[in-house]
Amino acid sequence: MQIRFDGQVALVTGAAQGIGRAIALALAGAGAKVHLADIAPIAWASEEKATQFECHQVDLGRRADAHDLVSETIARDGRLDILTQAAGGVCGQVGRPIEDIDEDDWRVIFAANIDAAFWLAQAASVPMRAANFGRIVNIASGAGLRPSLTGIQAYTAAKHGLVGLTKQLSQDLGPHGITCNAVAPGFVRSNPTTERQWEGYGADGQGRLIQSIPTRRLGSSKDIANAVVFLASAQAGWISGQILSVDGGRS
Repeated sequence: MQIRFDGQVALVTGAAQGIGRAIALALAGAGAKVHLADIAPIAWASEEKATQFECHQVDLGRRADAHDLVSETIARDGRLDILTQAAGGVCGQVGRPIEDIDEDDWRVIFAANIDAAFWLAQAASVPMRAANFGRIVNIASGAGLRPSLTGIQAYTAAKHGLVGLTKQLSQDLGPHGITCNAVAPGFVRSNPTTERQWEGYGADGQGRLIQSIPTRRLGSSKDIANAVVFLASAQAGWISGQILSVDGGRS
């Protein structure tokens, strides 16, 4: 199966590192013009930051900023075919007892993981409906299907919300030629937060985690990117509303 995106325009959020970065490289490698967005500066090596990338530093938890990002993408390239939302995460938090969580702790994780996904899908749906074509692929998590290894209540709740949003959008946008799916990664050492989590398990905990995965290995950012590329492709045109677990069979 050969997957190509020649002539198509993609927007990838959370692209400064890890899974988002891998997705952007995979889409560009298959011919797409890719816009990168992140709340953090995007500082890739110069040899990777080729002319097919446009970089945007933006807080996507704000509706106006998310809509402006889509408008800028359309103004620059005239279309938006693929929206992949990898922004989110635990926002620097660690697992704590429920009584220790304050309002800001709760809301910041929802803003990053679910608010941003909705505002961007809302904005992207306009040009996609006009074209009668679009692919939206959200990066959920195993924490969107079961309790999280992080122990962070807001993260689990937000990722469950993203799963629900994905399914609802597939129904709302399907009549307009737009599919909406999500990838639910297993544990991937993709950024400083997951590296700290991995180190916190210690040798025994790391061994138990790997033994709990049927393939007996951790995943990589490229494993997740490969799944996104398929769901964004023409070959996946009759797949929508699905949550694809990419976790070595652990689910």
